[in-house]
Amino acid sequence: MEQTGVRTRRRGATLEDALLAAAWAELAKTGYTNFTFDAVAKRANTSRAVLYRRWSSKPKLVRAAIAREIQKDEVVTPDTGSLRGDVIALLTQANGRRVRLAITLLAHLGDYYRATGTSIATLRNSIYGDRESNMETIIERAVARGEVKPGVISDRILRLPLDLFRQQLAMTYAPVPAEEIAGIVDTIFLPLLKAHGAL
Repeated sequence: MEQTGVRTRRRGATLEDALLAAAWAELAKTGYTNFTFDAVAKRANTSRAVLYRRWSSKPKLVRAAIAREIQKDEVVTPDTGSLRGDVIALLTQANGRRVRLAITLLAHLGDYYRATGTSIATLRNSIYGDRESNMETIIERAVARGEVKPGVISDRILRLPLDLFRQQLAMTYAPVPAEEIAGIVDTIFLPLLKAHGAL
């Protein structure tokens, strides 16, 4: 006779993924200040001891949960054949895939950044290291196509489209309208490149 209602014990990567998913859900619900191991354990249907064996402190568990979420469903570098098309496609993709993540990072984790002396930027750098960014790849392809002059675009200008996109998210906590995305590229980024002699 077939048994029903038997729980399968989670182990290894499957267990860790479930724990971090529960931790992220708790962060998104309560924020860092009210985040507790007890609440995560309850949400994950496990014990505090299981959590503490993997993460010895609240900041370590929170960082691991954030890292998992950042690395999940990553934005893929577009290749539309033009600089304008690539930057608009990148922002549009981020607008669809990453808005909920970005809003949580901006709205609920200020106390985490203050408590640990970190920021979204330093956290991202600690996860990805020196890996080339989407915008760096986009500019390199534009240089190879002859659209952009090499060695002209500064890091600050390179970051500008995504910085403006994130600023809009921080102001509204809502997806950025398509016309705003086009405006970032057409009325700010591309004219700035032209003014600096990059186009």
